Amino acid sequence: MYEVEIKVPASLETVRDRLREVDADPVEIRRQRDVYYDAPHRDFAETDEALRIRRETALEGRNGTGEGSGGGESVRLTYKGPLVDDGSKTRSEHETGVDDGEELAGVLDGLGFEPAATVEKRREYWRFRGFTVALDSVERVGEFVEIEREVEAADAIDPTREAAVETLSTLGLDAEDQVRTSYLGLLLAED
Repeated sequence: MYEVEIKVPASLETVRDRLREVDADPVEIRRQRDVYYDAPHRDFAETDEALRIRRETALEGRNGTGEGSGGGESVRLTYKGPLVDDGSKTRSEHETGVDDGEELAGVLDGLGFEPAATVEKRREYWRFRGFTVALDSVERVGEFVEIEREVEAADAIDPTREAAVETLSTLGLDAEDQVRTSYLGLLLAED
């Protein structure tokens, strides 16, 4: 599985207005807290990989009521492989739900993985042209828009990236402004 993603800095208010103009579908708003881990056997910063535990809490559902958002906290473990192309943030990704985030943190600690940093953000999800459009307000980093779609095969990456560039343009954004550095990397650069 590949996640084809382009991330650009943007004014969220402006993009939100544009999403409404083009009749994009609002999905939900969530608070995310991502704890990234360093591995004992290799340097993820050098290999361009990431391992994180994400805790998400629904803030609002489709109509601002909290309905349809599932409520409560969910926890997911995600591994992201190195970037696979020069034109986007596309990488292999493996993710699974977790019943108990504290126990998972204990497992990682027992294996020698250490927390490296925590990224906190408010993420607003929209659906448009088969893409997930995320409006991210990232603490200590800034405001960004991510457009992404998962694809199964490597030969789907290029056409999906091209469609993402066109969709960004429809939203008044330029893929040339893309930031390929992760939120973790941007946060660490601030420190």
